[in-house]
Parts: sequence; C-alpha cells; structure tokens
Amino acid sequence: MESRKIVVALGGNALGNTPEEQKRLVKSTVKPIVDLIQRGDKVIIAHGNGPQVGMINLALETASKTGAKTPKMPFPECGAMSQGYIGFHLQNALREELLSRRMNIPVATVITQVIVNKQDPAFDKPSKPIGAFYSREEALAISKEKGYIMKEDAGRGWRRVVPSPIPIDVAEKKTIKTLVDNGEVVITVGGGGIPVIAKGNSLIGVSAVIDKDFASEKIAEILDANLLIILTSVDKTAINYGKPNQANLDMLTIKDAEKYIEQGQFAPGSMLPKVQAAIKFVKSSSKRKAIITSLECAADAIEGKTGTVIVA
Repeated sequence: MESRKIVVALGGNALGNTPEEQKRLVKSTVKPIVDLIQRGDKVIIAHGNGPQVGMINLALETASKTGAKTPKMPFPECGAMSQGYIGFHLQNALREELLSRRMNIPVATVITQVIVNKQDPAFDKPSKPIGAFYSREEALAISKEKGYIMKEDAGRGWRRVVPSPIPIDVAEKKTIKTLVDNGEVVITVGGGGIPVIAKGNSLIGVSAVIDKDFASEKIAEILDANLLIILTSVDKTAINYGKPNQANLDMLTIKDAEKYIEQGQFAPGSMLPKVQAAIKFVKSSSKRKAIITSLECAADAIEGKTGTVIVA
C-alpha cells in the first residue's frame, strides 16, 4: 500500500478535563493513530485545547487574586502551556505504544505559533468556547464577577467564549516539514496553535484561541497531505441532529455541505467548523479528501466502512 500523508485532528474534549485523566485517556487515544502509522502512513497529529487552556487561565487568574505571588498570565502563554503539557502526554503515550509494537519511530511536539490577521473580524465577535461547562445561573455569575463573555454551547451547557481568528500561516512550517519528511511523528498546531500577529521581525501573541479544525486544515495544506481526518464524538456527521428525522451522512459533496450550512444544520462551535475545515481542504486540491468520524472508527473510516467523507 502506498504511503499517505495524513493529518489527524483530535478534539480537546477527548483528552480529559484534568492532567491525570488526560494521562490515562491518551493511552487508548493513541492506539488507532499508531494503527495508521503501522500501515506505513505518515501521520501528523493536531489537537484542541478548549478545556485545558480555560483551566490553566482560570487557575492562574484565581491564584493571582489570592495574594499569592503568582503573576497574572497572558492568554497566549496559557495556550503555550497547554500545548506543552498535552504534547508531553501524547508523545509519551505514542512512544510507548510504538515501542510495544517494535516500531522505533521518533515522536516530537513542536510548540507552534499560528499567524492571524490583526484585522480579523473575529476579534470583535468572541465565539470559541473554552474551559468548563456551567449552568445558566453559574455562567451569569461568572460573567458578572470576571467580565467573561459566556454563551450556551450546542446544548451541552454554558462556557466562556473568546475570539477565534482564521489562521493565515504557520510560523514553524519548515521545521514541521523537515521532521515529517524525515519520518518522525509530529504533534503540532496544538490547540489551534498560539495565535500571533506578525509585526516586523516579531510575532506578538494575542488573546484568542484558533479553532483546531481550521489550524489542522492549514497545516494539512502546507504539508500537502492526502487526507485530513477530523475526530469528534460521533461516528458520522448528520442533518437534523438529535431530532426524530436525524439522518447520518456517509458522504458529503462540497455543494451539499454548503447547502446544509446555509440551512443551519451544523452547530457553531461544534460540527460547523469541522465541516467548514473539511470543505476548505477538499477545495484546495481535487486529489484530497477529508473524513469526519470518531477516534475509535478512524481506521475503518479510511477504509470506507464508516465516517462521513467530504469530496469535491
């Protein structure tokens, strides 16, 4: 079988809500990914960080107000921290699973900066959910106390929302490409990447979270990947989700996907960015395809047994 270049996008919610829970979960998370590597595919791993970056930011902000000598941590630095510790857990779990299968393949996490436009309208309309889920009453109290913007998230509860600009470029793309071309497994654009604005020779961090699906699509384009797999909590995307007439989708053409988006079939902050990222990737080349499925079904989805395939 010819080797393919595959970008796998893991959701931040699939990594657990605490460091200890995450350390346990990633041991099973990496197994389907190593299945792909064992087949001879070059795999690049991206991941979300919504729960994790919210937890870090809230913890440090709370600590700074208790009188302890804890500085208030800027949001971009919180994103970098989440990239570091998620990568630490993922790369160690991957290393362990690879070695257990007698595959001595190096794994590296690249702390990744993703360049955005300072004029992006997203900065005026925060929309990206981060952190824990709250009841409506809890969310109103937090909004009043901390000044956070809180919104209901796809029927799952209320969460803080922050700006989510569109990625333009990846600062470390040459390093990532060199590692991938050398046969290493790379974890990159963690949490969508640390959002930065280019100013002369400097990259300035901004308070935002880039959607990991769009960042995954961007790095997949840059690396000329054959396939983008966006992993979520369901085996297939659907229209009329949660209703008696729900219909799971085996395949989506760009035309149909755009029609369903116009109808409001996909929840913002949940399935919508996944479908939008898949469309963008498939549009970038007729040789590319995208799949939306669950982690457990990744290998079967590649073989056409499940998942939703997005094609031109």
